Amino acid sequence: MSVEREKDKSKVHKLSLKGSSKLVAEFFQYSINTILFQRGVYPAEDFTAVKKYGLTMLVSSDDQVKAYIKKIMSQLDKWMIGGKISKLVVVITSKDTGEHVERWQFDVQIFNKSSSKKSSKKTVDKENATPSDSPEPPPEKTEAEIQSEIQSIFRQITASVTFLPQLDGDCTFNVLVYADADSEVPMEWGDSDAKEIKNGEKVQLRSFSTSNHKVDTLVSYRLAD
Repeated sequence: MSVEREKDKSKVHKLSLKGSSKLVAEFFQYSINTILFQRGVYPAEDFTAVKKYGLTMLVSSDDQVKAYIKKIMSQLDKWMIGGKISKLVVVITSKDTGEHVERWQFDVQIFNKSSSKKSSKKTVDKENATPSDSPEPPPEKTEAEIQSEIQSIFRQITASVTFLPQLDGDCTFNVLVYADADSEVPMEWGDSDAKEIKNGEKVQLRSFSTSNHKVDTLVSYRLAD
């Protein structure tokens, strides 16, 4: 990892689309792990501490969870670079009632999607129907500024335990990815409903952006009875 970092120093102000896509996909990977840890979906002893974004992050060491996240990430990387993703959602469901109790939504905006000539990927060419009033990219940022924004989101996710109702009983989780209709979808990925929270409260958390992407974070939760 450190080797790639060194090479990227020269382009610190202009993250390439590929670099930005990788950064967003990596952010999702750590977000899923952080939510599972902070919300107690799996026991604390199933997590290992790693350094990332200048923070101590906790990642699952459970083989099944690792395999599930790895499968998601390998597909997510391809879809991100192809500009195919509009949102990623982590849904926490009660095993006892089958009810969705918490829903973490990450909305992805892609800037300059229609004028992306640099990518040779054919999938991007189909995006040319994007309206011309696509959002303006934010001003150029350094890697340190982007990292600072990401740190703020993870601090908020950690702090969210102060207002989110405690999860009762055993819970499980699912990851939903909203991909464009023309995306190639692997066999093991099935269609799903939105798994919305009925009559839930919503809290908007912080966002972060690069010159290519903006990610907004929102958590919905069921009010305790």
